Amino acid sequence: MAQAQTASRPRSPSLLAKIVGANSKLQMREAIEGYLFALPWILGLIIFFGGPVLASMFLSFTEYDIVGQPRFTGVDNYARAFFNDKLFWPSMGRTFLYSAIVVPTALAGSLLLALLLNQKLIGTNVFRTIFFVPHLTPIVAVAVFWSWLLHPSLGPVNGYLAQLGIEGPGWFASRQWALPATILVSIWMQLGGNAMLIFLAGLQGVPVELYEAADLDGAGGWTKFWHVTMPLISPTIFFNLVLGIIAAMKVFGLAFVTTSGGPAYATWFFALHIYHQAFEFYRLGYGSALAWLFAMILIAFTIIQIQLSKRWVHYEGGSPS
Repeated sequence: MAQAQTASRPRSPSLLAKIVGANSKLQMREAIEGYLFALPWILGLIIFFGGPVLASMFLSFTEYDIVGQPRFTGVDNYARAFFNDKLFWPSMGRTFLYSAIVVPTALAGSLLLALLLNQKLIGTNVFRTIFFVPHLTPIVAVAVFWSWLLHPSLGPVNGYLAQLGIEGPGWFASRQWALPATILVSIWMQLGGNAMLIFLAGLQGVPVELYEAADLDGAGGWTKFWHVTMPLISPTIFFNLVLGIIAAMKVFGLAFVTTSGGPAYATWFFALHIYHQAFEFYRLGYGSALAWLFAMILIAFTIIQIQLSKRWVHYEGGSPS
């Protein structure tokens, strides 16, 4: 009889079950609180990024000028870009040329500055600040400042050249010199920017023991750089390369403020072409199609870089990725 009463009596939960239940409730509460804190950012991402992206994809298949309703035209905008737009291919080629010069030059210069700043000399922090200041300066301020410096008749640069008996070029006012001037200013801006800091962080992550072992083997400075430093910072180089190409391909502000794409389309980059089509000529459908073509080109370049990086990027395991 006593055994039957004991069997029918409900068992109380064990201490372990109580702890597990309490932990589950705590984890659920923390998860809910985390999502609530992240909710403004999530809503902003959906409303201000995801929504416009989907809208631009839809508009790229339409003819839309803001005033009327979008009229579906299929792939006409894309066909127009490839076959009927006289500025499409020249602007794309100009953007590629700009990137081909700026990216390797800026990366090599940033790496050189990072190597110099990694020598742990007196005043290194001051030089880091000086080199990084141009990158912090707003692009409009940089464009206005260099427009004054390189003014054909009033600029200090041509004034100093005149004192040396050299006739200065027209710089931004010249069709032949507008693109080289834009490239020059872009390189000046990027030499001490984020790439330099990222390179510096990568260099400081190289183990000192490897340099000491190389010294014992009688390796010189160039040998240590090529066989120790370069392999170990190759992921850093790859990271800066990807970001550098994307940033160079999107060049807009400097050319827009200094020349607005001129003179005679000398600095008419692809991002400027998108802007003028969409926001000056109000061809939002065609501008959206150009933007999606541009996005596809950037994605393709990034995929190609990732595939090629497997041959030369070395990660912690000691072999290429």
